[in-house]
Amino acid sequence: MASELEELIGFLSSPSPIVKKAAVDIVRDYTGSEDGIQFLGEHSSILLPSLSRLLAESKEVSEPAAQALVNLSPNPQLAGQMVDMNIIKMTMEILYKQDCEIMHLLVMLLVNLTQLDAGVDLLIKVMERCMACML
Repeated sequence: MASELEELIGFLSSPSPIVKKAAVDIVRDYTGSEDGIQFLGEHSSILLPSLSRLLAESKEVSEPAAQALVNLSPNPQLAGQMVDMNIIKMTMEILYKQDCEIMHLLVMLLVNLTQLDAGVDLLIKVMERCMACML
C-alpha cells in the first residue's frame, strides 16, 4: 500500500491542473523545514523526477516546483541526485526560452547545484555544447 507521501507525489502527475497545483504547493510547503526536507528526502528517487518535470509547465505549477527544488538543493545528497538526473541541463534549456517566468528561481537552483564539483562540471559541459551550437 502506498504511503501518503507516495500518493501525494503521484498527484504531481495528475492530468488535472487543480490537483497538480495543490500537490506541488503541499510539497513546496514541506521543504520549508529541516524535518520536511528529511521526510521528502526519503522518497527523493520518485519526488525529484516528478518535480523536475513540472519546471516546464505554466508558472502556476512551475514556480512552486522550482521553489521546492531550490529548498531541497542545499542538501548535498539531494543536490547530488539532482545533478545525476541532469536537472542542470533541463534548467538551462528552460532558461533559454524567451518566456521563462521563473528565471530567478532557476538561477538559484543552479547556484545551489554548482556548489558540488559534479554540478560545476556538468554546467560547463552544457555551456560548451550551447556555445558549439552557436558557431
